[in-house]
Amino acid sequence: MTATLGARPAPGKGRARSRHRLAVLGFMAPAIIGFVLFFVYPLVATVIFSFTKYDLINPPEFNGLANYEFMFKDPLLIKAITNTLWFVVVLTIARTVFALGVASVIARLKSGVGLIRTLCYLPSLAPPVAATLVFFMVMRPNGGPLDKILGVFGLESPLWFSDPAWAKPGITAIMLWISGDLMIIILAAILDVPQEQYEAAELDGAGPIRRWWHVTLPSISPVLLFGIVNSVILALQLFTQAVVAGSAGSGAADATGSTKYLGFPDNSTLTFPVYLYTQGFRYFDMGYAAAMATVLFIISFAVTIVLVQRMRKNSTAEEGGPGA
Repeated sequence: MTATLGARPAPGKGRARSRHRLAVLGFMAPAIIGFVLFFVYPLVATVIFSFTKYDLINPPEFNGLANYEFMFKDPLLIKAITNTLWFVVVLTIARTVFALGVASVIARLKSGVGLIRTLCYLPSLAPPVAATLVFFMVMRPNGGPLDKILGVFGLESPLWFSDPAWAKPGITAIMLWISGDLMIIILAAILDVPQEQYEAAELDGAGPIRRWWHVTLPSISPVLLFGIVNSVILALQLFTQAVVAGSAGSGAADATGSTKYLGFPDNSTLTFPVYLYTQGFRYFDMGYAAAMATVLFIISFAVTIVLVQRMRKNSTAEEGGPGA
């Protein structure tokens, strides 16, 4: 045997590998540059500005943890956190259950499936501002279509976006209407469940409800987990619908759609991102806004980590199941 262990590769092969790596790096360069410029740099800058007093005009002044300490004393921030937590709980449950219910019904249809699936998905393509304004017109308490329908049954229509008690449920209804993307994902998971499992359960005497509970739900649990975490992140970042609903409900929006009554009515639509925007671009307290953005990023990142870990655990459990 003439070859020796640890022999160096031929010079030609080494140069070929180097050229290959440079070619790969060249193709990846636009994505890497975009990632650094539009994600890494803004993230690092936000964290740095969170330790400063900065008004976008004067140079930033380092103030340590003052911005983070003020969060515990800011009553409006506590209100914004309360509203955001309301959306995290209510919107997450409602959006997941609604998408699961619609997907389960569509999966059992025998005809017209493509048309109904398309009609259910189309609202998710509507621009958030347009979708919110459409719902505002539909839910208008005086003369709106929903008000007339409720009047036929002798019911009084709520004030919706002009009532602090009904503003958040109204925004939740908008978010359910545009949840077709999650519905499509869950529908694909339901249709991917092996038919043999349903047949085996039917032979054991399980009815439709028990088959759905004991076969469908366990099989699509990773997708449901994804939908839950996706809905949590969506609720944490809820901004456009809250701003448009508050602006339209206040009746004081100008020609550009902006208004000084963000959070109307009575700060019931003041979510964490809306308050962040108010501090940064209305009061120009960019240091405090950067601190809020850093906290929001940490929470969203933590939720994402939980999602990945749970999905890995589910995959491991499925691979090492009873039949393994």
